[in-house]
Amino acid sequence: MNKFDPRIDALVMETRTHWDSSVGTLSDEDRRWVAKSIHDQPELASHIAYERSHTGFTRSITVTLEDIQRLYLSR
Repeated sequence: MNKFDPRIDALVMETRTHWDSSVGTLSDEDRRWVAKSIHDQPELASHIAYERSHTGFTRSITVTLEDIQRLYLSR
């Protein structure tokens, strides 16, 4: 699945962040801010996957440059 699903997202117990090559170089501080922000608003992510775990689901987001632009516009 590559789409936000609010039903499954309510069961997310763990998150993972991956970085698309379009993002380029970001400082560690910027990466932390973007990762926290995109997981706080997962509906803004264009590449999202849910994996079943023993306690619920793991949400994996691959952050793209467009996702970062959407985060700044939503502020």
